[in-house]
Amino acid sequence: MTEKTFNCIATAASGLEALVGKELRDLGIECEVENGRARFKGTMETIATANLWLRTADRIKIVVGEFDVLTFDQLFEEVKALPWEDFLPLDAEFPVAGKSIKSKLFSVPDCQAITKKAIVNRLREVYHRPASVPLTETGAFFQLEVALLKDHAMITLDTTGPSLFKRGYRLEKGGAPLKENMAAALVMLTNWYKDKPFVDPVCGSGTLCIEAALIGHNIAPGFNREFVCETWDWFPAEVFEKVRKEADEAADYDVELDITGSDINGRMIEIARRNAEEIGLGDSITFKQQAVKDFKTEKEYGVVVANPPYGERLGEEESVQRLYQEMGQVFRPLKTWSKYFLTSDLTFETHYGEKATKKRKLYNGAIRTDLFQYWGQRPPRKKESAE
Repeated sequence: MTEKTFNCIATAASGLEALVGKELRDLGIECEVENGRARFKGTMETIATANLWLRTADRIKIVVGEFDVLTFDQLFEEVKALPWEDFLPLDAEFPVAGKSIKSKLFSVPDCQAITKKAIVNRLREVYHRPASVPLTETGAFFQLEVALLKDHAMITLDTTGPSLFKRGYRLEKGGAPLKENMAAALVMLTNWYKDKPFVDPVCGSGTLCIEAALIGHNIAPGFNREFVCETWDWFPAEVFEKVRKEADEAADYDVELDITGSDINGRMIEIARRNAEEIGLGDSITFKQQAVKDFKTEKEYGVVVANPPYGERLGEEESVQRLYQEMGQVFRPLKTWSKYFLTSDLTFETHYGEKATKKRKLYNGAIRTDLFQYWGQRPPRKKESAE
């Protein structure tokens, strides 16, 4: 079954689908970007590669089947007709999640129950089990989902397990942490490259700096964790062994990075240091306790990336806007630096004191935010030496 080709999707937060698509193509995987996901075809090795390497996606799912559906009878028959024995052993534990948007079959619990019943019937027939004996569901875990959108059903099997943002390095986090895949997306949306200085002046638990370091060293974001498909008896262990070995060889541990994270809260700096050490990047990032207003640098052509507090809670607005003002006073004069600030406060530019070069709408969880981008001057072109 190793060379079997699967239809797959990489799911993503709204606004990050194009980044996921670019990542897949950079891995040599052809894909089509849709709302909230990128579709691709591939073997088990492709699935392992996508899980290990995608920085901005949420999950990698196999599309077991999809079809238009208007009645529950139709849903039952279409699900039952799918080759479940190719995926689920007789003792599989297979909960069915569900969602329904703008569809005739709007009762999600009914859709879940009917999908489950259809799969059970199929497995009973294939494995010759009588209806009187319940399936034990004591074996490996297979998370299924029946998702209906405008009367079109998609039945998927999750290969990832805990979401891809769970890299395995976050021992502790701050009050309003940025998910790791969102942090990676922010770094990838900037013009930062590994030879430039990188600064996060409100670094909290250090996620933006750590994700930048992973990118700078070309370290696969999933190298520190396992995936649920590794527990399936039909998914050979050597597939992940091969992909992990190649990822280890691709990493550039020797490159010197100039990444600095600072925060006014000393406890957060301790957490950030521990998180960086947990993933082996303690030497690649400098963390220091410092207020934004005290930031100084002689360096040029660097990049500032920050996810400052948004002032969502009552009474916080004033102190947050004061912080935005300080950011303006400190970073505006750095003409060669590019700056990127993610916040839900649409008045950010007023307090920062400068209109952004460009804004990009992103969702940080359920919060609609803007990435305010201030592009710095480009370095002068190096003159080619005369022969």
